[in-house]
Amino acid sequence: MAKRTINDIDLRGKRVLARVDYNVPMADKDGAMRINDDTRIRATLPTLQSMTESGAKVVLAAHLGRPKGERVPSMSLRPVADRLSELIGQPVAFCDQCVGQAATDAAAKLEDGGLLLLENVRYHAEEEANDPAFAKQLAGDAEVFVNDAFGAAHRAHASTAGVAAVLNARGGQCVSGLLMERELQFLGDELESPERPFVVILGGAKVSDKIKVIDRLLDKADTILIGGAMAYTFKLAKGFTVGKSLVERDKVDVAQAALDKAAKRGVQFLIPSDNVIAVPTEIDGRFAFGDHRVNDSENIPDNVEGVDIGPKSAEAFCSVIAGAGTILWNGPMGIFEDERFAGGTFAVAKAVCEATANGAKSIIGGGDSVKALNKAGLGDQVTFMSTGGGASLEFLEGRELPGVDALADK
Repeated sequence: MAKRTINDIDLRGKRVLARVDYNVPMADKDGAMRINDDTRIRATLPTLQSMTESGAKVVLAAHLGRPKGERVPSMSLRPVADRLSELIGQPVAFCDQCVGQAATDAAAKLEDGGLLLLENVRYHAEEEANDPAFAKQLAGDAEVFVNDAFGAAHRAHASTAGVAAVLNARGGQCVSGLLMERELQFLGDELESPERPFVVILGGAKVSDKIKVIDRLLDKADTILIGGAMAYTFKLAKGFTVGKSLVERDKVDVAQAALDKAAKRGVQFLIPSDNVIAVPTEIDGRFAFGDHRVNDSENIPDNVEGVDIGPKSAEAFCSVIAGAGTILWNGPMGIFEDERFAGGTFAVAKAVCEATANGAKSIIGGGDSVKALNKAGLGDQVTFMSTGGGASLEFLEGRELPGVDALADK
């Protein structure tokens, strides 16, 4: 059921607590933490601009990393406040606490149209425990709760579900932001009755991570393309050898069941017919890869590991994508972070963008697929890129998300 959004209520002069997803990648550069990718910050701008232009007093709550209830300086949201201020073109106040007197005082200073970002809510163990007292403190005197953090909506945390319960109990309003609305639209409504042919591209490491998604999409898709390490478990199920490739040998029966269901339902189910392979060498607990080459055989030799789909597979996948009406892509085709093994992922990315330019609707299910598109400089050439990782997968599985369920229905 559709959720009420900020467009359905009057925000003028209202005190708003907005949960956003600013869990952005950072790295230490010259002694300071710098943001490597601000995609998630940019994605919230339409919601924030709408609220501030409406005259709301907006307090932002977010998390960064996994500090496990402790103050970890490298996981502070202060750099995010600075970047957000640059992007939105107005001052963004920052409070180095998220609850307590300092946070209360900072929120009280907000004028209509003002923005305040609170410090990392995961500095407190009570956040992930969904502690009611912590949720009440975080809610403060907010009259409206806005959830625009789809990437955290699958967690029943204090800042996603707990705060909503507090506001609902005292007669406040709980609605979605514009990003959340788009996430639910594209990952939900658009995939319920997709334009045909509906092509699903799935990659990543494990069949076990995505088997529920595969099973559900087998009821809807016309074609499913499988890449990444998960393809090797399907290769095993089909009787091929996989060498030293990352594989889930205890999930071969699960992979076979998916292949059987695809055949029964008449769904085209493609796995790579050739691969880029390399010799793995473990160094200090990590793997390096040498002697990479294309392996034209369906079987992978014993001493090597599959690290990308091969050129023939990429060509076959791209041919299918070119004729799609709707495309859902979640997961890379190989170890795209290494340019030697990025060919398959980037070929698919280009094909998805070309199909979009020709009228297809392309939906990118978050995570590494978004990273790959951005790395290829193609992030602005698809219909929609989800900001969710695990949340996207759980939603595609058909599971209820606590952060969404807590919001008012239309």
